[in-house]
Amino acid sequence: MRVYISADMEGTSGITGPDDVSPGKPAYERFRKLLTKDVNAAIEGAIKGGASQILVNEAHNGMRNILIEELNPKAEMISGFTKPLCMMEGIDNSFDAVFLVAYHAMAGTEAAILNHTLWGKEILNIRVNDRPVGETALSSMAAGYFDAPVVLVTGDDKVAKEAKDLLGDIETAVVKEGIDRYVAKCLTPEESAKRIREAAERALGRVKEFKPYKPRTPIRFEVDFVSTAIAATATLIPGIKKENPRTISFTSEDVFEGYKELFAALLLANTSADPIFG
Repeated sequence: MRVYISADMEGTSGITGPDDVSPGKPAYERFRKLLTKDVNAAIEGAIKGGASQILVNEAHNGMRNILIEELNPKAEMISGFTKPLCMMEGIDNSFDAVFLVAYHAMAGTEAAILNHTLWGKEILNIRVNDRPVGETALSSMAAGYFDAPVVLVTGDDKVAKEAKDLLGDIETAVVKEGIDRYVAKCLTPEESAKRIREAAERALGRVKEFKPYKPRTPIRFEVDFVSTAIAATATLIPGIKKENPRTISFTSEDVFEGYKELFAALLLANTSADPIFG
């Protein structure tokens, strides 16, 4: 059984503030270790659940956060930025199950730790077929295109609810309870790792119960930006139009092509980030 792990960082055990996930800040090195510990717990659970191959894709910030020297040797890892498929680089139809580790809730979710969607300073909301979505939905969409179901999500209680609302009765490992955007009631790393291991093993034991996430087509994307300048830049890509000064939209007949176009637009727009905001 082949397992794919997309590893963000905000949903890591103990993380509550922006400095915890920002390279160059004093707290960051400490929390890199805890992120690696959470990822290793998912790998260990996957192995106990029958995984024969595991691929980890780094999905946070510059995508060079996990300490590879401490990573379980049974896994391989994709690291570095930029990636054509961003948070889901390396996904294909050879994988049987997908884990989303250390994920966070979408922008605007009440009491969700570090809630945002992709580029937090520039993006207010993303909608797919008129439904507000976060990174869990976008990653599930990419996996679903290749018939790989997301079977496990780890992070705070708010992203666990978001995942279940979207995907049904998947396995989740809640490592902290959000009280406010920067406040959480946290488990110890040892207890978090135990919960992640157990949930990962259970998820693979139930893998045949889960279905890939497949939004209807044609698929429509809308993005609300903070800055009008960023929205204008995104419309340089053919097929993307401006709905209002801060909102762009486009429609694709193919989910995966739409996913790639979304990230192309966001990467292009991010290069013109308004200095007032970014």
